[in-house]
Amino acid sequence: MVEVEKMYQRALKEKKKVWGPEHTFTLRIVNNLDLLYVDQGKMAEIEKMYQRALKEKEKTWGPEHTSTLGTVNNLGLLYADQGKMAEAEKMYQRALKGYEKARGPEPISTPSATRAFFTKLRARWRRRTNKENRRPQSYINC
Repeated sequence: MVEVEKMYQRALKEKKKVWGPEHTFTLRIVNNLDLLYVDQGKMAEIEKMYQRALKEKEKTWGPEHTSTLGTVNNLGLLYADQGKMAEAEKMYQRALKGYEKARGPEPISTPSATRAFFTKLRARWRRRTNKENRRPQSYINC
């Protein structure tokens, strides 16, 4: 994995140099590096990368572009994984409103984003309740 990370870092440096930090080719490398960090469990690096990608996408495509909203949704997933539920909810609400504005209230992506959010919340709740033994599993039917 170290070799893969080095390869992505080198590619990112070159893409920035040739295309600039806001170009789609550069942002694709950032996304791939994000996925690698997810696999490695490097949460701090992932958060920095998502925030950077979000800033660049907002500047390049605008805050309501579907690619930008995808990054907003991914940041929400990350926050949910970290237990930062207030931040996660903000990101999901933003993504949901943006998708609804861009594609209407019933596109395929809108329910997917919502479903992903509630799936994460339910899984987190189940882990916590099972860990703390507050309630039996059968009570959790979100």
